[in-house]
Amino acid sequence: MKSPNDLLHRFQLERAGVRGAFVRLEQGWRDLRSNGEYPGPLGGLLGQAVAASALFTSSIKFDGRLSVQLQGNGALRLLFAECTHDGCVRGIARWHGAPPTAPIRFEPESRLAITIENRITDTRYQGMVPLEGDDLAQAFEAYFERSEQLPTRIVLAEGGGRCGGLMLQQVAREGGQGAADDDGWNRVGHLLATMTPRELLELPPDVLLLRLFHEEDVRLQAAQPLVFACTCSRERVEAMLRSLGREEADATLAEQGTIEVHCEFCNRRYVFDDNEVDELFRTIDPVPPAATRH
Repeated sequence: MKSPNDLLHRFQLERAGVRGAFVRLEQGWRDLRSNGEYPGPLGGLLGQAVAASALFTSSIKFDGRLSVQLQGNGALRLLFAECTHDGCVRGIARWHGAPPTAPIRFEPESRLAITIENRITDTRYQGMVPLEGDDLAQAFEAYFERSEQLPTRIVLAEGGGRCGGLMLQQVAREGGQGAADDDGWNRVGHLLATMTPRELLELPPDVLLLRLFHEEDVRLQAAQPLVFACTCSRERVEAMLRSLGREEADATLAEQGTIEVHCEFCNRRYVFDDNEVDELFRTIDPVPPAATRH
């Protein structure tokens, strides 16, 4: 079901020489949360990560998927969110012990990665940095500064059944010599800091951007729809089982009677019995022909 609050908007602040993106998810966020238990601060952090993954697709041209991933050795073990070029989002979070009730503090040894997989060029790019900052938005800003040398400001929020984000990035002059407006970057940064989480999650994007940047010549592009969708399929599970090999598949069948694979993103279960496993491996290990009688 399409929702008017599930969208990505790209925009430009012409006077300041800044490009930006606005993301909000409502139905897609609810659909995603229905597949896992993410109470309190854990859900808030996952919602912010999902919004960020959609934001980051706004500045690249590709056919594939972009994912953000936070890995740690503390209570927060994994935070993963993904958005495809056509606006399909999914995500999961993994926590050790009881779910948190207080704001989550990042461990010093945590790592932050952004991965881009381009299906057309069959290439994969990953940038990984130590996690810096007191919250997820600051951590992503530090990532772009360290990994991309790209001045970036990000605000993320989750609440009331929605998640959202707003990102600004400085655009260099032609030839890469500084910004188009020497004071523009600082000016819009101060304006962005006046926005509240409620405004980010509730105001129509055109109203919000004009309220924040009404003197910056806002140029808002058409919205791209966003939706929760999982990329798992029976074909992908079959390929995974083939890669594990017949010996391991037979061992699982002997122990459990069937092979069952559970997708953590959408809770879909794929079950294979003896006959289906035989057919699966027949295509790569065909039965040899009967010996010819003389």
